[in-house]
Amino acid sequence: MKRIQSGFTLIELMIVVAIIGILAAIAIPQYQNYVARAQVSEALVLASGTKIAVAEYFSNKGEFPEKNSDAGLGVDAGTDIIGKYVASVVVTREDAAGPAVVTATFSGAAHDKLTTGTLILKGTSNTGSISWLCSSGTAKDITTYLPSTCKAP
Repeated sequence: MKRIQSGFTLIELMIVVAIIGILAAIAIPQYQNYVARAQVSEALVLASGTKIAVAEYFSNKGEFPEKNSDAGLGVDAGTDIIGKYVASVVVTREDAAGPAVVTATFSGAAHDKLTTGTLILKGTSNTGSISWLCSSGTAKDITTYLPSTCKAP
């Protein structure tokens, strides 16, 4: 009586390994983009708290604050507002009567494509309300990783 072998051949196993390799080659870059986007959302959340303080200052004084301490946000270097991937959140003003600018700078712990990059929120007065425009800094372009609320229509 002849015995029939059961199992996979070497070619079948190699095909399975090749398919897994192709799937991994597609998934890893997409995961890296996901990680970078999650880190940008941390910067946006930290800057959102700053936006509230800036809006309150504007409501009370009729002008935008020039620095963090004016808005009651601690030291002007922005090192009081930090996160795991954000080194600082700083409030500035473009000129004497200009709009407020909230700048979140990414730390060295952030994704390689974000390190030293900045997320910039520019607030402008619209007769009683403040609108915020979100953009990337010029030192390192992180526009690809900004949330859809930051992208121009």
